[in-house]
Amino acid sequence: MDKVLIIGVCGGTASGKTTIVNEIKKKFDNDIVVLAHDDYYKSHDDLTYEERTELNYDHPNAFDTELMIKHVKKLKNGHSIKRPVYDYTVHNRSDEVVTVQPKPVIVIEGILILENKQLRDAMDIKIYVQTDSDERILRRIQRDVVQRGRTLESVISQYRETVKPMHELFVEPYKKYSDIIIPYGGQNHIAIEMLMNNISRLVDNEEE
Repeated sequence: MDKVLIIGVCGGTASGKTTIVNEIKKKFDNDIVVLAHDDYYKSHDDLTYEERTELNYDHPNAFDTELMIKHVKKLKNGHSIKRPVYDYTVHNRSDEVVTVQPKPVIVIEGILILENKQLRDAMDIKIYVQTDSDERILRRIQRDVVQRGRTLESVISQYRETVKPMHELFVEPYKKYSDIIIPYGGQNHIAIEMLMNNISRLVDNEEE
C-alpha cells in the first residue's frame, strides 16, 4: 500500500469527536478505517461486575494502547487486524472481534490518544475537539443513560470522581500537541469544512 494518512481525533468526553469522525467518514467513504481507543479497554475477566464498575476508565492504564499501536502499524503496512470489541453494559471486553482491512486513511479517536507519545507520533494530523465542560457533561449523561444503560447517579458520580480529574491531568494538557483545535465540536461547520479541505489536499498529494 502507498502512503497511509493517519488522523488522530482527540478531546474530552462527549466533546463532539464522533461528529468530526463521521464527517471524515462521509468524505472518504470506503477509503477510511476508524479505530476507537475505547475498543481497546483492557479485559477484566478476573473481576466481578461490581468490581469492574469501580475501575477508573479515564486513566491511561485502563487502555491496552500497546495493542492499538501494533494494530495501527499493521494496517499502515497493509495487513488486516482483529480489533477487540468493548461491551459497556458489562464493563468488559467482549469475546467478539472485528476484522479490519487496511485503508488509505486511518482515523484514531479517543480522549487519551495524544497522551501516549508513541501513538501520537504515528499521526500525520492531530485534531483536538474543544467543548465547554457543562455541555460535555450533559451530553455524557444523555449518552450513557440512554445508549449504555447506566443510571443517572452512576454517571454523575463517575464524572466527579474520575472523568473530570483525569481530563485535567491527561486530556486538556495534551492539546498542545494538536495541529488543529476545533472549538464547539460538531457545531463548528466552518472549521469542519476547512479540515475536510485540508485532508483532501493531503490525500490528493499522496495519490499523485
